[in-house]
Amino acid sequence: MAIKKSQQSLKNWTKQKWRTKSGKKSSETGERYLPEKAIKSLSASQYAAGTKRKREAMSKGKERASYTEAEAKAFLRATNKKRNNKK
Repeated sequence: MAIKKSQQSLKNWTKQKWRTKSGKKSSETGERYLPEKAIKSLSASQYAAGTKRKREAMSKGKERASYTEAEAKAFLRATNKKRNNKK
């Protein structure tokens, strides 16, 4: 029996091993929550820039912050997705 698209999406997400670099909760540290492969592909300064953006958003009461350009590229490579250029 074939699985539904939403079930396949969840299965794929689980395989990506999403986490923070420190392994702690993003809500506690203000770090970005990314697939492990994306975290490994970012330099320390790129990861720090994303963490800074995330912490600034959290200080304004927002739960989410847009990815930096480097994070977006790393995320797309890690998840094998193509960029959607909607604006």
